[in-house]
Amino acid sequence: MAKFETKNIRNIALLGHGGAGKTSLAEAMLYITGETDRLGNVNAGNTVCDYDPEEAARHISISASLAPMVWKDVKINVIDTPGYLDFSGEVMQALRVADSAVIVVDGKAGIEVGTELAWDYAEAAGLPRAFFINKFDDNEARFARVLDSLHETFGKHICPLTIPMVKNGEVVGAIDLIDQTAHVFDNNGRHSVEIIPEESKEAVDKFRDMLMEAVASTNEDLMMKYFEGEEITHMEAINAVHEGIIHGDIVPVFCGAAMKLWGVWTMLDKISESFPRHTAKKEELLVDGDAMEIIPDGEPAIFVFKTVADPFVGKMSFFKVMNGNVKRDLLLKNNTTGDNEKLSHIYTVKGKKQTEVDELACGDIGMVAKLNNTNTNDTLTWNKDFSYAHIEYATPYLTKVMIPVSKGDEGKISQSIAKMVEEDYTIRFENDAETKQLLIYGLGDVHLSVLAARLKGRFGLNVRFDTPTVAYREKITKTVDVEGKHKKQNGGSGQYGHVKMKFAPGEGEGLTFTVSVVGGTVPKNFYPAVEKGVQDSMAKGAYGYPMVCLAADLYDGSYHAVDSDELSFKTAASLAYKKALESAGPVLLEPVGDLNITIPESLVGDVMGDLNKRRGSVMGMEASQKKGYTVVQAVAPKAELADYPIILRAMTQGRGSFEFKVTGYDVVPANITAKVIAENKGE
Repeated sequence: MAKFETKNIRNIALLGHGGAGKTSLAEAMLYITGETDRLGNVNAGNTVCDYDPEEAARHISISASLAPMVWKDVKINVIDTPGYLDFSGEVMQALRVADSAVIVVDGKAGIEVGTELAWDYAEAAGLPRAFFINKFDDNEARFARVLDSLHETFGKHICPLTIPMVKNGEVVGAIDLIDQTAHVFDNNGRHSVEIIPEESKEAVDKFRDMLMEAVASTNEDLMMKYFEGEEITHMEAINAVHEGIIHGDIVPVFCGAAMKLWGVWTMLDKISESFPRHTAKKEELLVDGDAMEIIPDGEPAIFVFKTVADPFVGKMSFFKVMNGNVKRDLLLKNNTTGDNEKLSHIYTVKGKKQTEVDELACGDIGMVAKLNNTNTNDTLTWNKDFSYAHIEYATPYLTKVMIPVSKGDEGKISQSIAKMVEEDYTIRFENDAETKQLLIYGLGDVHLSVLAARLKGRFGLNVRFDTPTVAYREKITKTVDVEGKHKKQNGGSGQYGHVKMKFAPGEGEGLTFTVSVVGGTVPKNFYPAVEKGVQDSMAKGAYGYPMVCLAADLYDGSYHAVDSDELSFKTAASLAYKKALESAGPVLLEPVGDLNITIPESLVGDVMGDLNKRRGSVMGMEASQKKGYTVVQAVAPKAELADYPIILRAMTQGRGSFEFKVTGYDVVPANITAKVIAENKGE
């Protein structure tokens, strides 16, 4: 593929609910533009974009895939994204480098959760949007109903550019409202241009008027023309749609049937004619909140938006040329690490196929392999020190213990997971020193299931998941006065240590140690040993968990001039501690934290009811920045939230989200404590 100038490059992210037809649309676009010689099928597992074995097996997109194509001398970089919520990180990557978004809608199902989320994601990214109503050939599809719901949900800027053409009660093609031409399709996807039939003219008049009103709203001169009844010319309409899309004044709606290739030609035409190029936004945001002007012929700068850990090729860094041109063998500096990186070979990527190129223009997307120390979100420049705004990922909260199936695989886990985390920033891995467990964090059960499959496929590592152990703590609730004496005689020098101590609930998180000895009954040089004896013993409380919030006062004791030493007093302090646990009313503590749940207002009652079952306490509510949503503020125990990402998603059909942060510990109810103790005895 030859080098394309910036003005002839379009970067389009395909978004939408799972199953709406994003991958099928990308496949149709590739076939129509001649990039492929056969039309792949998602169910057959042979599409260009879903090339990963897991994608083919599950019939869903898991990763954001590139599909570059050329239409009417314009290069269109299509980025096909997953619709499943577990893989939202891939969507964020695509949106960071796309210049516009096409949201695919199922013509039968209409607006779904994924449609709403896609709109929100694109809006947050500041991207111009368009809709493609798919599967309009199905008799159950209702274009007008879906268009009305889009208009009602997303605002008055929604307007159709193409509508279904009906002949004898059957959808046989699509009508281009700007060109006022009818495109009729046969069973092989070929189309011919015809005159608009009589039975479609009423619909054309209605929807074209809606379009022309939107077109007129972009320009005062056009508005004057519209109100005076003058015809807006074809070129004026195209230019107005172009400007309207860029500024968000127009959100065009296309219709078609991707698997039959219907309506895809028209959308390709409009993408090449009217969709924005990289320079339309004029500047790029930087990580510090400032912005930098885009200069197509300026100094080269690239942003790495995706990393793939390929076991054969090595690390693959996908990038967008944000400024200037990038040529093979170019030496750039990574502004995150300070290291120099040589772009020895640069590629364009179509699915899994890589094509080496000599040069990429500003706004284009490519890939470079085997960079030494470059990761996702890094900025590489020639000699300027700045960083482009980073991709923001969802925080993973679903937590599982990762256990190798084979004992010999323990050593493989850390290295293999490190490569996967490098690729997927919505995965987090932690070796919990307290529970001695390897914890993995993900966005959902399917997310972690795919991770396990990839670990096996790429690194030969078999793992299984289990429920993590809660990191409980203990504290005492009563003040007790105890004595600890350690005496040992073996002939010759013996061991002798004797302490009298008061143990009480403490103010701080750890040990508060004080001394109130009078008369030297315990020499000062043994005080540190007594403190150390208590400190070491606190590693285990009455139930086997670490003790916290403990105050210990050494007020008396005795010693032997010959047999007393530090070890003896350390042991005596440990004995006193253990005796104190018998009568000091120890209780179990569990980690608790602040839980902020953002949900639709209509679901507040359901969510609060579920929180009560999880021993959560609602502290308040406030209006969300998102219209129609409420933020429920609560405090909840971490132990009850292990599966909360899955439960909340099910309760809200994917519309709910939450943030959780451990802020401290609270007393575990007696019935739960009894259960924990019983489980510990069983183990």
